[in-house]
This record gives sequence, C-alpha cells and structure tokens, in this order.
Amino acid sequence: MNKRILPGKKQGLSAAFCAYAMWGVLPIYWKALAIVPSYEIICHRIVWSFLFSLILLLIQRKSAVLFKAFSDLRTLATFAATATLLGSNWLVYIWAVNAGYIVESSLGYFINPLIAVLFGVLFLKEPLRSGQWAALFVALLGVLYLTFSYGQFPWIGLTLAITFACYSLLRKTAALPSLEGLVFETGLLSIPAGIALIFFARQGQSHLFTCGPQITLLLIASGLVTSLPLLLFVFGAQRITMTAIGLLQYLAPTLQFLIGLLIFREPFPPEKFIGFAIIWAALALYTSENIHQRFQQKNRLTGNG
Repeated sequence: MNKRILPGKKQGLSAAFCAYAMWGVLPIYWKALAIVPSYEIICHRIVWSFLFSLILLLIQRKSAVLFKAFSDLRTLATFAATATLLGSNWLVYIWAVNAGYIVESSLGYFINPLIAVLFGVLFLKEPLRSGQWAALFVALLGVLYLTFSYGQFPWIGLTLAITFACYSLLRKTAALPSLEGLVFETGLLSIPAGIALIFFARQGQSHLFTCGPQITLLLIASGLVTSLPLLLFVFGAQRITMTAIGLLQYLAPTLQFLIGLLIFREPFPPEKFIGFAIIWAALALYTSENIHQRFQQKNRLTGNG
C-alpha cells in the first residue's frame, strides 16, 4: 500500500541528490554573472523566482492558500521575517561567490547543521545528547582557530549559517508548505526588488537586455535555478530517510569547496586548512553520532536492541 502512495526510494534519492548537486554547482552559475553587481543579481533572482514558483502554484491550483495567509497578521509577520533572512542569505552568498570567497562561503553550509542543532536547544528547548555537545565544542574550536591563528573572523560562513538556521527555525513553525511559502516570501521581496530593477533601468544601469543574450538568459533563469532544486529536495525528502538526507546535505558545500579550490584557484593556506579540518572533524562526529542514534532507535522499535 505504501508503495502505491509514494514512489520508490530510488526516485526520492535521485531527486535529493540532484537538488544538493545543483546547489553545489551554483557558484559557477553566479560567476558567469560576475559582470552584474550582486545587488542587481539578487533582485532578478527574487523576481524571477517569484514568477516561476507562482506559475507552479497556479498550475497546482493552490493559490487560495495565499489569500488566507495575507489576512493573517501573524503569518504575514513570520514570512516578512523569513523573507528578510532569505534575501540576506542570498545576497551575502552571491556577493561572496563573485568576490572570490567561494571556499569561505562553503564553510557556512558545512556548519549549518550544527548551528541548527544549537538553535534547537536555545529556542525550542530540544535536548542535546553528549555526542552533539562534543561536536558543537569541536566546531567552536575550529571557528576560534580560524579567527586567531588564521587572523580572520569567518564572518561570511557564520553569516550564511546563522541566517539560514534562523530562516529554518521560523519556517519550521510557519503555517505554509514549501512551495506556498516560497511564493509568499519571494512575493514580499519582489516589491522592493521590482522597484529597484525599475530604478536601475531608468538610470541606464540595468544589465537585462543590455549585455547580450547570455547575460539576459542567465538573469531570467535565476528563478528556475533557485526554485527547481528546492522542489526536487521537497520531493526527495518526503521519500527517503532523515539519515540519507543528513549525509546528502554535505554534498553541496563539498562541491562548492572543490569548485572554489580547484576551478577558481582561491587561496587555501595551511592555517585555513587546519581550521576547516577541525570543523570537518566536528561534522564527522555529529553525523556518526546521529547515525548511531537512529540505528539504536530502529533496533528498539524492532525489538533487536
């Protein structure tokens, strides 16, 4: 019966893998738009994401949910906050990529699971196991090492991790599903973003239709490359285990790290490598502890423990 309700795990695994792989190679996409200022790219990303996701919502005939959401002040306030966090995360990430900080931005997505766990403890009063405490402590050591030994506070990575963790925390308690929420968030952001794009056009500073068909196509398609992996992720997450999701989530920052290091030849001195290695050790500890805990729970449920 379950097999008739849900497609097989293979489809879910393939969808989730494609989602994380697409997120992982996004730096190449944003680098192709390096001629365009980051603030203009983010405006296009917001507006075209809104239009693309709105079309999908209309096709699925779910737009009535949005009208109800607009009449609920609490929902409106929540999504105004999530929209601000999402827009800030996108802007910092695109700026970091095109400013030559792909490796450092990958750090944010490496440590994001640990920040999310910490926020769960602080704001949702979720219990923390000893292995998770140990992973957080090791990650803190890595951040401190990067700050004092490398001589630079990793603000890009931490900003990306904290804004996305805050976004995830608020979305966890929000009233709308994934697609409806994305339409709502990008719709709210599209108001200032659209005004900004009109201003750029009037000032002769717009790069849409003025820098050749390639740049125009990439700007318009930014909505597709934003929304498509999210939809693939939702499809996959509903069909595979949380353990599989937990392992796959490191694919995106790993690809970003390798792209920054091997393709764009960003500097990666020994001091920085040591700091990253400490954080990778924290992630290995966190992941292995999570897998062990899930296996123990499974054994208890099946009577094998």
